[in-house]
Amino acid sequence: MVALLKEFYGRGPTRAKSYYSDDVVVCVLRGGFARVEETLLAGGRGPAVIQQRMEFQELMRQRFEEVVESATGRRVIGLMSGNHQHPDMMCEVFVLAPDRSRR
Repeated sequence: MVALLKEFYGRGPTRAKSYYSDDVVVCVLRGGFARVEETLLAGGRGPAVIQQRMEFQELMRQRFEEVVESATGRRVIGLMSGNHQHPDMMCEVFVLAPDRSRR
């Protein structure tokens, strides 16, 4: 996830942590506002930054899902994204298809 964000934003989060339990994967990514985003935030344009990030996350949905599917070996059936300005964080929540091998 960090490498993907770095590739498309030009810099990635400064900290990242993922949690995987049952049918949920949560990725919490901290730091990493691009210089243009920092400028917009300083100019009082926070909602525009959040909207841009949400648009980006929707555009990247398939790539994000592929990363998680590759790591878990399970299909992603749901993805929810969220962003926060202070402190700078993004959160990706993936819901996985049932694990048929655990029956």
